[in-house]
Amino acid sequence: MEYSNSSNTEQPQTCLEITMEVHRVVPPPHKSTIHKLKTTLKETFFPDDPLRQFKGQPTGKKWILAAQYIFPILQWGPHYSLGLFKSDIVAGLTIASLAIPQGISYAKLANLPPIVGLYSSFVPPLVYAVLGSSRDLAVGPVSIASLILGSMLRQEVSPVSDPVLFLQLAFTTTFFAGLFQASLGFLRLGFIIDFLSKATLIGFMAGAAIIVSLQQLKSLLGITHFTTKMGLVPVLSSVFHNTEEWSWQTILMGFCFLVFLLVARHVSMKRPKLFWVSAGAPLVSVILSTLLVFAFKAQHHGISIIGKLQEGLNPPSWNMLQFRGSHLGLSIKTGLVTGIISLTEGIAVGRTFAALKNYKVDGNKEMMAIGLMNMVGSSTSCYITTGAFSRSAVNHNAGAKSAVSNIVMSITVMVTLLFLMPLFQYTPNVVLGAIIVSAVVGLIDIPAACQIWKIDKFDFIVMLCAFFGVIFISVQDGLAMAVGMSIFKILLQITRPKTVMLGNIPGTDIFRDLHHYKESMKIPGFLILSIEAPINFANSTYLNERILRWIEEYEAEDHKKQSSLQFVVLVMSAVSAIDTSGVSIFKELKKTVEKKGAELVLVNPLGEVMEKLQKSDEAGDFMRPDCLFLTVGEAVATLTATIKSQVSNHVV
Repeated sequence: MEYSNSSNTEQPQTCLEITMEVHRVVPPPHKSTIHKLKTTLKETFFPDDPLRQFKGQPTGKKWILAAQYIFPILQWGPHYSLGLFKSDIVAGLTIASLAIPQGISYAKLANLPPIVGLYSSFVPPLVYAVLGSSRDLAVGPVSIASLILGSMLRQEVSPVSDPVLFLQLAFTTTFFAGLFQASLGFLRLGFIIDFLSKATLIGFMAGAAIIVSLQQLKSLLGITHFTTKMGLVPVLSSVFHNTEEWSWQTILMGFCFLVFLLVARHVSMKRPKLFWVSAGAPLVSVILSTLLVFAFKAQHHGISIIGKLQEGLNPPSWNMLQFRGSHLGLSIKTGLVTGIISLTEGIAVGRTFAALKNYKVDGNKEMMAIGLMNMVGSSTSCYITTGAFSRSAVNHNAGAKSAVSNIVMSITVMVTLLFLMPLFQYTPNVVLGAIIVSAVVGLIDIPAACQIWKIDKFDFIVMLCAFFGVIFISVQDGLAMAVGMSIFKILLQITRPKTVMLGNIPGTDIFRDLHHYKESMKIPGFLILSIEAPINFANSTYLNERILRWIEEYEAEDHKKQSSLQFVVLVMSAVSAIDTSGVSIFKELKKTVEKKGAELVLVNPLGEVMEKLQKSDEAGDFMRPDCLFLTVGEAVATLTATIKSQVSNHVV
């Protein structure tokens, strides 16, 4: 069999002898609708097939495996050793030195009493140690979730004029966040958080870091009358309209400790073995600043302090949860937003360190663990918590071997709550502001932003939408804008799928994109198109119009060369699915092509696609063997030989 190739540019015609076996295209094995639905649901909700470990096991073993699946501590606990405990106790004490000042700081960021931040570093880590599957995740309050919770609740309730109601709503929000997180894990709906793309998160985190830092100007400058709004313009306006409230003593102390914290962070980044420098710097700052304030009575000279903190362990708070009233909608909405953000951060951090240590973290189990942790926390005076990146990095670098490091941290916080609270009475707010700023600086990832610009300009626009939306509008609106842009990108890819014209690479039976492979050549009389997406109601009309335009352009070009179109070949290797709207365009296309004196040929339709096309071909002429081929090379060679045979018979 032979066929000639002519380039879409001015290239000489050549003639290739292609000898090959033509393979028959066979329909897929029959599967019932129930079987197909079962397979689809399994791949959607159980892609990891969690039940495979139970197959072939005796009943007793199944109960043990089920208990270990629900409580991962039962899986690694029996094998725990003193050597591992030595590593975990060092890691636990190290992250406790970071968790205590961060807990106090982040609670103030959420407009909550500082003691709530310590409560949230005591109970949740204990719950996670029992239910969580990550060895490195260090649990506690985080800056972004604290910012979102505080800013969204403050839109309707003032933490100053009505602190009790604000605290009740914070606990209720935490409950709904945990309920939502646990439900995602239990119902296997973790793929929902995948709508937060990397570009969205980078832009959102950077914008939130700037807003968080700007909010700390109140503490760093000593301003007493500060705006409650979160946008860039209101914050800067408040800063420069209250210059008379600036305190040079506060500014001096804040600047010194902020430089100290940033230098410590820089040292730890440059030399990872010195991780303890950055980890211990916040606690050292709190101790030094507290001693300075106490020694010089600085609270009487313009430096504001935390004040007396309540001693004792977490009081119960289930009686404070509000499940009725006018603010229920606010609690649910805030819980959904903070739940998604904290869940995304926690799972991303857990998977990152799991990859470094070559073990797996089950996303759905993590969702249930984090969700139940927050539900329990909401009943024990805790607000929303998750796995923090900075704390987990310290935990990892400190040599944590298991979740016992969280237990050690929790016990350390418990001792602090019981016996050391009076020591924090003179801690200046300016140092807490400096700790927050030094912590969130790491959320601004400029190299990642540059990489996104280099790879995908549309993703860069999505990132900028999140960034500027957070800075100029609000945290939740900026996030919503970025998610909307990401969904718009997906819709564009679905509704405007790519189609390319293929040509033959000389000397082979390989066909590739004419614009990509410049040496590829057109086959006279053949229009070979590759459809590179599933076909459905959203893109079927566009595909029909685009293919017809390809045909018109081909005919216009061939008219100049005094040749005619004989075959329209559609390569369907990338068409993984099709619906009734997609099937109908093939019927319309076949009629249109036949009116032009050509024939429609399909190459390598996949199982589901072929099955639906066959069911729609009642006349029996749509899926004929001479219109259906396994490869483009076989189609072109066979059809070329058929044309030559017809010409020879006609001549005879």
